[in-house]
Amino acid sequence: MTVWTIVDASRELERQENVFQELQDAINYLDHAPAGFFSVDAAGHITYLNATLAEWLDHDFAHVGSGGLQLGDIVAGDGVAFLTTFSGAPGDIRVQAFDLDLKSRSGRTVPVRLIHRVAFGADGTAGPSRTLVLHRGREGDVDPLGAAEVRFVRFFHNTPMAIATVDKQGKIARSNAMFARLFNPVLAGGQREDSSKDHSILAVVAMKDRAALEAAIGKAAEGQGEIAPVDAALEGTGDRSVRFYVTAVEEHKGDLETAIVYALDMTEQRALENQVVQQQKMETIGRLAGNVAHDFNNLLNAIMLATDFLLSAHRPTDPSFSDIMQIKQNANRAASLVRQLLAFSRKQTLRPQVVDLGESVSDLTVLLRRLIGEKAQLNVVHSRDLWSVKADIGQFEQAIINLAVNARDAMPQGGVLNMRTSNITAAEVGRLPHKEMPVGEYVLVEVSDTGTGIPAEIKDKIFDPFYTTKEIGKGTGLGLASVYGFIKQTGGFIYVDSEVGKGATFRIFLPRYVPTAEEVRAAELPVTTAPALATTDSAAEETKRPATDLTGHGTILLVEDEEGLRGLNARGLKSRGYTVLEAGNGLEAIEVIESRGGDVDLVVSDVVMPEMDGPTLAKELRTRNPDLKIIFVSGYAEDAFEKHMPEGSGTFHFLPKPFTLKQLVAAVKETMAA
Repeated sequence: MTVWTIVDASRELERQENVFQELQDAINYLDHAPAGFFSVDAAGHITYLNATLAEWLDHDFAHVGSGGLQLGDIVAGDGVAFLTTFSGAPGDIRVQAFDLDLKSRSGRTVPVRLIHRVAFGADGTAGPSRTLVLHRGREGDVDPLGAAEVRFVRFFHNTPMAIATVDKQGKIARSNAMFARLFNPVLAGGQREDSSKDHSILAVVAMKDRAALEAAIGKAAEGQGEIAPVDAALEGTGDRSVRFYVTAVEEHKGDLETAIVYALDMTEQRALENQVVQQQKMETIGRLAGNVAHDFNNLLNAIMLATDFLLSAHRPTDPSFSDIMQIKQNANRAASLVRQLLAFSRKQTLRPQVVDLGESVSDLTVLLRRLIGEKAQLNVVHSRDLWSVKADIGQFEQAIINLAVNARDAMPQGGVLNMRTSNITAAEVGRLPHKEMPVGEYVLVEVSDTGTGIPAEIKDKIFDPFYTTKEIGKGTGLGLASVYGFIKQTGGFIYVDSEVGKGATFRIFLPRYVPTAEEVRAAELPVTTAPALATTDSAAEETKRPATDLTGHGTILLVEDEEGLRGLNARGLKSRGYTVLEAGNGLEAIEVIESRGGDVDLVVSDVVMPEMDGPTLAKELRTRNPDLKIIFVSGYAEDAFEKHMPEGSGTFHFLPKPFTLKQLVAAVKETMAA
């Protein structure tokens, strides 16, 4: 059988229609209430916005609920931090009022007061908010406040300084939006069960710095007027630094606020200060190294010339000959160390030329494989169409060798040494974290290893001269210093990234070389070049060359403030047939020339001398004799003083110290014959 039951539902349907109508009326009342209302979830998504608030903010109410609207789209400045860092214990319901600015779709600000209510679930997760919005910018609204208070609230929340008021124990009474953005994430990381800790300003400071901030708040509680600022690290971050300014406030009955604390994030400023200090330290050490190298070059020059005289007076069968050779070889080794010091101080003599770094690195491959040994693997990757640079090829190769040797020592059990070259465009440079590097086009040479890495505490010291982590006798501490100096003198930059246990990566940026129109035209013409003056100090290389006639004749004025070195130079030139006149400085040199009526064929002068230096002397002599030939000798780089040469000093030849007797007489004969 089938049983049908028929019930009259008219009243039930009427009741449902009434409930639905009441619900629609309620929604209509809420949408068009004289106050704004919105709901935001824990992820910052706006899930509901009433029509009143949509009108205030110029949003299309029909499209608000379709999704995509974020809290940051309607809250101005750092006010978002107030709502996104709202925290509470599991099961809590928290209600808090905030005075801040909302922003319309066109960017116009709307001063409001938010009554923000959030319920937290059993797991401590914040649910969707119920947020009432009271307009504070128009007369006759729900919460009419004075224009002065509105202006102050805007100032308070929009200032770039974090501000909070605290009691005697450091508990936060109220704070602005910037304070919430800086510190609420740190506070939220504490134990939520301990609400006093969550709301204490001391909780945001690292343990080692809390005592200083606590003492400053204590002074404010005692009514002290002037309290020194406190620099502190943030808890849990390790690399964030904040400066706190504490100001006492006059206590009123029932008012628990003891002090106003202003906080400035000093992280970027500290990093910049550290970079400047490091740069100043490197510059100071560089100047010191250059001055020491200059003085030491004079001593080495005297030793090398003296050994040349002794070798010419002793036969190879003489028992003293081997001892003299040992002195000469050690002098050459010392000269090599001095050149590294000059490289670090950026006062070495560079012979720049247009270089393809890809080819240069490829030419070094065989040598690098031998240097790193069989335990390590070498991988070289070149970018296509690599740009040219202008650099001293010898110094560049030495820099790569120094980096490879350091990488080998960092991989005692073997590993991988990777070398890569590539072009870096100006746009890519702009995205790099190295802000001190000017935007432009560079060629990158990257040298990385899979070794032990560089600890963070010594990372800033690795380019210092004489700093080494190697065992005694296994390193001079000048390898990376000379690399740093060469890169800087070439106009480039070098940076290192490292992680202990994973290896280190050195990145060398050299500026791209673009020839000028004059250089292009000159390259199209046949060019003859005079042979460069000999600068090698290797006795072995000298013995390989065929014997040449280094004797000559003529009058040479030798200007040198080091009396012992001047005497040795004069003795060597006289032994080759030249007439040598001597002077201790520029003024004496002018007197000598005037006494002879200008009858001098060549002037060999030091650059740095008391009373009158070499460049000034050259200018004075050229006013008397424009065709006078001059050789400058110096422990400094040629370009270190060439750009400071006074106008009218003319051209000159250059011989870097220290030099051997053979190099001196060869330079003299070559210049005299030019």
